[in-house]
Amino acid sequence: MTKSLASLLIVLFLSGACTSAFAQSIWTIDRSHTDISFSVSHLAVSEVTGRFKQFEGELKAKSDDFTDAEIMLTIDAASINTEDEKRDGHLKSADFFDVAKYPTITFKSKSFKKVDGSKYKLVGDLTMHGITKTVELDAVFKGTAKSPWGQTVGVFKLSGVVDRKDFGLTWNKMLDNGGLLVGEMVNITANIEVVKKS
Repeated sequence: MTKSLASLLIVLFLSGACTSAFAQSIWTIDRSHTDISFSVSHLAVSEVTGRFKQFEGELKAKSDDFTDAEIMLTIDAASINTEDEKRDGHLKSADFFDVAKYPTITFKSKSFKKVDGSKYKLVGDLTMHGITKTVELDAVFKGTAKSPWGQTVGVFKLSGVVDRKDFGLTWNKMLDNGGLLVGEMVNITANIEVVKKS
């Protein structure tokens, strides 16, 4: 073997090793074990909760602790469910989500940084009702586990608050006591399981 050929083989081997070491893993959301829910005040003294039943997304990361993770999520706005058909119909109408015109809600991360231990800050662009705003969410990485079927599963809990007015969701009614029928600040909670692609 010539010296130049040996050098070329070494370079190719090292390139392959580096590519393998820094390969990006792809994880997909397990919809059957994921819940994306919200709550908002009602009559200024009560609270209504709901969730979205249809969504899909994936997470890409090179590091095992997900500090370089890229997260993408798409939600079917028409899948909103507050356990009240009439209220759900109103939320789907032009007064709120206007699902006929804006059928999806999307989130694309900008950064996912560790704060302390298992606690992270997730920053990304949320697009809802045709408006995109940068939001910040708290995240807790609960770890990974092997399923009985040999899959590697990662678990996260996300939480945060968004002002629906920022996204053009301004419908409301004033109460006799001066309060609002529907709260403007929306609490978001998501318990997410992601499965690593083989």
